[in-house]
Order: sequence, then C-alpha cells, then structure tokens
Amino acid sequence: MKLKALVVAFAAAASFNAAWAQAPIVIKFSHVVATDTPKGQAAERFKELAEKMTKGRVKVEVYPNSQLYKDKEEMEALQLGAVQMLAPSLAKFGPLGVKEFEVFDLPYIFPTKASLYSVTEGPIGKGLLQKLEPKGITGLAYWDNGFKDMSANKPLHAPADFRGLKMRIQSSKVLDAQMRALGANPQVLAFSEVYQALQTGVVDGTENPPSNMYTQKMHEVQKHLTISNHGYLGYAVIVNKKFWDGLPADVRAALEKAMAEATTYEKAIAQRDNDMALAAIKKAGKTTVYELNAKEQADWRKAMLPVHKQMESRIGADLIKAIYKETAK
Repeated sequence: MKLKALVVAFAAAASFNAAWAQAPIVIKFSHVVATDTPKGQAAERFKELAEKMTKGRVKVEVYPNSQLYKDKEEMEALQLGAVQMLAPSLAKFGPLGVKEFEVFDLPYIFPTKASLYSVTEGPIGKGLLQKLEPKGITGLAYWDNGFKDMSANKPLHAPADFRGLKMRIQSSKVLDAQMRALGANPQVLAFSEVYQALQTGVVDGTENPPSNMYTQKMHEVQKHLTISNHGYLGYAVIVNKKFWDGLPADVRAALEKAMAEATTYEKAIAQRDNDMALAAIKKAGKTTVYELNAKEQADWRKAMLPVHKQMESRIGADLIKAIYKETAK
C-alpha cells in the first residue's frame, strides 16, 4: 500500500512538473500613459507579436496608466523584479545615476526627427543603452512620442511670458534648468498627478507632446497651448537584465524580433497620433492654440540654448558635441 501511494505521489509530482514546464513565461509590462497613446498602442502591439512569435511560450501582461506603479516607483520595481518590462521616458535615467540620458532633454538639440533617429539608431544610442547594464537593466529599443509644446493658463508667446509661472516637469536637472532659463518655477510631479495639479492650480502649466496632453485631458484645464517643438519626449524600452539573460536563447531571439517590429510600428504612429491629438484639441475649443513665428522661435532658442553649456559638466561635453556632429550631417 505504501509503495502504491509512493507511485501515485511520484506520478502527481511528474504531472505537476510537466504542467509547470509548459506554463508560459510571464512578462509584466508596466507604463504610466493611456493605452491610446503611441507608447500604449505599441505596448499592446508588442504583446500581440511576442505571444505569436513565441507560440504562446510567453505571456505579456500590459499595465497602462500607472495601474501598478507611478513614475518614481516603476524603476525600482523593475530592478527588484516585480515587473519585467518598462518604457520610461528618457528623463527617468538621470535620477537613476545615468546622467548622460539627460542629453535628450536639452532644448532644441534635435532639429528634426531624422536627426534624432540618427542618434537613437546609431552608435550613440546603443552606447547609452549599454550604460544601463550595471544598474541591472537591459535596453531593448527607443520609442518615440514627439516634440513637446508648452501649455499654461495664459498666452506663452515670448520667454518673458513664463516669468513666475509654476511649470510641471519630470525629474530632470536639464528640464529644471530649462524652465529657470525662461524665468519659470519648475515643479516636479508624477505624470499621473498632472491633470489634478493643473485643475487645482498647484501648477500653472506644463510641457508635453499633444498626444499626452489630449489623452490625459490636460487641454480641458489649460487655456493656452503654444506649438513650440522646443524639446523631445522619447522612451527607452527596458527589461530586468537578470530576467532577460535567463530566458532561453530562442525565446529571447523571438522577443527581440517582436520588439523590432513593435518599434517600427510605434515610430509610424507617433507623429500621426500627435497630429490627430492636436486637431482634437483645436476642435474641443477649450484651448487657444498658438504657433510661434520665426522671430519668436528664435527668441525661445536664444533663451534656452545656454542650458546646453550649463549642463556640460553633468551630461558630458563630449556627448553633447557628438550629438551636434551627428545631427549636423
């Protein structure tokens, strides 16, 4: 009887182990924006491609809109392994200790999308991602949002119009310096808290690409939007390095292919979504949209460009010069 019980126990254990071996690898992908933003849509596309290309061996669970973690919490959650994948804005790596990423926050450093891609898709971009490895993070791709515009409850036509305004920023020394160069008072706030802060007057204004502004309904609590294209907002898709290195080689290869396809898709929709969001903001009629003329744009550049020199010691003068050289081609 004891032998029979032992055989049954062994059979049950073997069955359990077989079922466990077939259980899909779960990737929790957390991000802080809405599903209908470029990043949100690309995360869903990656999920679809990853599950298809691994033939169900991987299951991707996407958690948008800060459902799991807010801006400040998600990086630690990734490093601890509580989530496996994030797509934080590039400004998030400065507080992590990789200050070179703050080069992306410098105002007016990328004259066009093409010049931006020559940086992110070339040796400079790859080199920056490699700097994340000692932090237990593997960088997989750069995703786009777009160029940022300024909004407030007063018209913003000249640098002098910012004087004394409380402007929300991400946690970035560069963005802090940028707002101070305009005479504004920068206020660091988590993305999920911005709408309420604008609504209640905790801050007077902010900077965002139109898709973020529209999907978070910021246009409902901001009377003025200036199309300034003064800065860039992009993301890096990252994974927990230990988790990534521990994946079977064929699964990792399939996920890399899925990420490459999702990245191509993301870049294609980013500009389209921003154009559509701007049109929707104008149609809503709650926000006056103003486009800077050539002289005004030059005045904004003149006010903000000293931030480049000011940040050389933090970001690295050589890196800034390398980007100047790359974007001038």
